[in-house]
Amino acid sequence: MASALPAGRTFFDGVKRSFTNVPMDADKDNAIATTEFLEAAEALTTLFDVLGSVAFTPVKSDMLGNIKKIRERQLAAPLESSDLQSLVRHEIASKKHTAAEGLLWLVRGLSFTATALEQNLANDSEELSASFRNAYAGTLKPHHSFLVKPIFSAAMSATPYRKDFYRKLGDDPARVERDLRAWLAALQARVRVLQAFQESKAAKW
Repeated sequence: MASALPAGRTFFDGVKRSFTNVPMDADKDNAIATTEFLEAAEALTTLFDVLGSVAFTPVKSDMLGNIKKIRERQLAAPLESSDLQSLVRHEIASKKHTAAEGLLWLVRGLSFTATALEQNLANDSEELSASFRNAYAGTLKPHHSFLVKPIFSAAMSATPYRKDFYRKLGDDPARVERDLRAWLAALQARVRVLQAFQESKAAKW
């Protein structure tokens, strides 16, 4: 299946916000800008549309639901929410944790997606279904109930063939790989910062 994108362009050219353009302030303990991060996370969920199966609808809906929880806290307390870490600290200080929990699950979902695609890039003969199953086992599955696991497992089995997936990302394989690697590196860098923060006392409720 050929790409529906204009010649020479990739999926990443068309997203509203890439993780490569999400500010992370090294002078503020790697504070991650809330608005830009949520925009990039929303853009990531459109990748599930490229995967092309309704089985991924629950995965996408879960991530969008968590984005909504974080954005609602940001709108309710904008002065305390310019970066994700501040948003979480202030919410927990107010004896609430809806957005903090939403971010926890969102980071798990982002880690799952990034891990699957990194593994697939590293193993050029591996189909997406194997990469996504392995990533699920190491990221989301340990935290899912027995009711949720079959829903996500069905999505893992419904991935397209790798050749079809990568063609949908663009018609220039070298450029697709370059853009995907840059996007994944930026995503994983921010995921690692947030995972470390979420393990700290400041992020516990």
